[in-house]
Amino acid sequence: MTDRFRLTIAQLNATVGDLVGNAAKARAAWDEAKAAGAQMLALPEMFLTGYQTQDLVLKPAFLDDCLAVVDKLAADCADGPAIGIGAPWRLDGKLHNAWLVLQGGRITARVFKHELPHKELFDEYRLFDPGPISGPFAVEGVRIGSPICEDAWWPGVAETLAETGAEILVVPNGSPYHRNKLDLRMGHMVSRVVETGLPLVYLNLVGGQDDQVYDGGSFVLNPGGHKVVQLAPFEEAVAHIDFTRTDEGWRAERGEMVPQPDEWEQDYRAICLGLADYARKSGFRKVLLGLSGGIDSALVAAIAADALGPENVRGVRLPSEYSSQGSLDDAEDLAQRLGIRLDTLPINGPVGAVTQALSEVMAGTTPDLTEENIQSRLRGVLLMAVSNKFGEMLLTTGNKSEVGVGYATIYGDMAGGYNPIKDLYKTRVFTTCRWRNGNHRPWMKGPAGEVIPPAIIEKPPSAELRPDQTDQDSLPPYEVLDAILEGLVEKDGSVADLVARGFDRDTVRQVERLLYGSEWKRYQAAPGPRVSPRSFWLDRRYPLVNRWRDPAGG
Repeated sequence: MTDRFRLTIAQLNATVGDLVGNAAKARAAWDEAKAAGAQMLALPEMFLTGYQTQDLVLKPAFLDDCLAVVDKLAADCADGPAIGIGAPWRLDGKLHNAWLVLQGGRITARVFKHELPHKELFDEYRLFDPGPISGPFAVEGVRIGSPICEDAWWPGVAETLAETGAEILVVPNGSPYHRNKLDLRMGHMVSRVVETGLPLVYLNLVGGQDDQVYDGGSFVLNPGGHKVVQLAPFEEAVAHIDFTRTDEGWRAERGEMVPQPDEWEQDYRAICLGLADYARKSGFRKVLLGLSGGIDSALVAAIAADALGPENVRGVRLPSEYSSQGSLDDAEDLAQRLGIRLDTLPINGPVGAVTQALSEVMAGTTPDLTEENIQSRLRGVLLMAVSNKFGEMLLTTGNKSEVGVGYATIYGDMAGGYNPIKDLYKTRVFTTCRWRNGNHRPWMKGPAGEVIPPAIIEKPPSAELRPDQTDQDSLPPYEVLDAILEGLVEKDGSVADLVARGFDRDTVRQVERLLYGSEWKRYQAAPGPRVSPRSFWLDRRYPLVNRWRDPAGG
């Protein structure tokens, strides 16, 4: 009976569908584990396929390929530490979210996820069948129990594993980020440790996938809920965890303890990682965006510079007759501070041509929102042309407040492939700009210092589509709008709830009408990284046509 056990945990960034590439990452981590004398390497949930796969995992040819890659990985890693790796598994006509244990060139244990998440981002009942609660498996005489992600958020699986002889809990996860998620996870894992009396290793995936960002932040708890290892968030890491058998059972030795950043830095890092991985995994090296001289495009430009490097970012000014000289100067100042390329494409000529083309059919009408939207859509046409010509992904720049109430032009400023600030309310955009100006971290590829001109932060927001326009001509003040939207979206509150909090009933009803009426726009909007507990897309799925309005609203 061994008295020491070394477990290597690999907090790595998988790419959905890249089976060979993900297996190569696993093999490289296995080489490190072997060199370190580890008895086992643990990899996150569904690491072989990447996570989430959505309906890709239902394709039989994909599952066949997964099995072939797993078999080859087992054979290649026969002489060394065991491997625990997440992958889909078919058995008796059912499909499971599984964690496979490879030892001696073959699969020696299969753990099936029992508690399938079906709220918020997840709908695993659509994809997988719940498995039975698996018992512990043995690696060199040590009995290990592995509740897969959601299995550890509830007491049943962990308690059963403890009752059937598990000595250490290793929890593989694909747990996506949202603000303050680490504290939420920690609370659940401490409960499992207190209930079972066993040490627990929480291993999480890292990296961006579609609108989700997996933040890593893996940790190890000893009985009593004492944290002895904490890995960095948002970074790949391979760590060796040493366990010693004591009279009270196995205990993890103290290891790396990385301080966790505050919520503003975590949000910003998540957004940068989401953009960087979406571009890289989609095959883009460079991005472009329209630079209006406003705060939203300024923040997106800073994010892009930090995520991809200033040399890979192009800003484009698209002035019209309504663009102020101050906004043009602010955009140029921003580009110089960030060190990004700046091009200028005036739209007066295209606007004149379209106005002339429509003159006969629109004769006798009064200029209104139609003419404003023409400007926005022509900007989208020009930006998409540059994107197509040079292979640069176009970024959109609408914040969550605008996305929420539809204050954006479909096929205009909504055109593009990815929206880094899609889940940031306007009030958080302001604060994030100030935070970025006051903070720089080694992982940021953009320059340090005050990269966003104070003039951009201080001036009233405006789309500049007509003379003297401001956003507040059409919308409530952003601090009011954002609070109402948070109540309606994040908290599913009623009109009466918000009125009871002191908001004007007519204003709440206006926001509710705009929120429900713009669902069709969000359906066509670019994806963006999720940083709040409830973002637009998988978190919140409403019908595009919806006649219901809160009857309690008066």
